Amino acid sequence: MIRTGNEFMIEDAKLDEKVNEIQAALKEKGYRLTSSRQKIVRALLGCGGHVTADGLLEEVHGIDTTVGRMTVYRTLELLSELGLIRPVYQGTGAAHYILLDGGHHHHLICSGCDAVIEFEECGLQEVGKLLAERFDFAIEGHLVEFYGRCQNCQ
Repeated sequence: MIRTGNEFMIEDAKLDEKVNEIQAALKEKGYRLTSSRQKIVRALLGCGGHVTADGLLEEVHGIDTTVGRMTVYRTLELLSELGLIRPVYQGTGAAHYILLDGGHHHHLICSGCDAVIEFEECGLQEVGKLLAERFDFAIEGHLVEFYGRCQNCQ
């Protein structure tokens, strides 16, 4: 998946599956996926999981204008605490929230044009095991960003 702005999209077929995964994670920790939270999660997934809080509020208001700003912010905070999303700061000042699919997320970021290329391949399990053992640390997930120049900027 390649982004050159806020153009991440999630396939419709996976949307319900992702909502169900998030609902299960919330339920496991004793939380409910309320109607407002479900709209927020659907809007987040509709953006492909790359959105600022204000951008998410705008998306949610496209679905339901009665969902409040604080509900969006609290839901983002809860999803972050549960390790389902992470805030990242890519030079824009405002945090962008990204989904941690399976506990991890990966980007290639072009320092020339700011294009972001997502990739799913992950060979970091062994590195994670070594770090966890060395530092007696329980790793719950990871976010990897590599910086360089895309094919167009080389």
